[in-house]
Amino acid sequence: MDRYVLTDAQWAKMEPHRLGKPTDPGRSGSNNRRFIEAVLWMVRTGAPWRDLPAMFGNWNSVFRRFRRWAQTSIFEQVFQALSGDPDFEYALIDGTIIRVHQHGTGANVWPAPSASGLSRLA
Repeated sequence: MDRYVLTDAQWAKMEPHRLGKPTDPGRSGSNNRRFIEAVLWMVRTGAPWRDLPAMFGNWNSVFRRFRRWAQTSIFEQVFQALSGDPDFEYALIDGTIIRVHQHGTGANVWPAPSASGLSRLA
């Protein structure tokens, strides 16, 4: 895969908190970064697991690993470990002034009839 969603700096922060090592056989997976990228692809697209591109590996293997991580709260542990050091890269402050529509303020929407308007009605 040529492009990753996670930058190398972000992956370096995340790597110590992941489960397994490339040298572990079986469930740990051969490429942890590719697995995380597959999960991020699924989150971004909202596609069904069967539509996972082949470059991420077998969709069923990725899904089973995702399910194991979700059931054992590994994603929560990683999130807790990484959220202790926010970088505020995307902190936004909104200074917009929102005004209430005249109906919301209790204002009389219809103008009171004037004396000249009443004479026309009669």
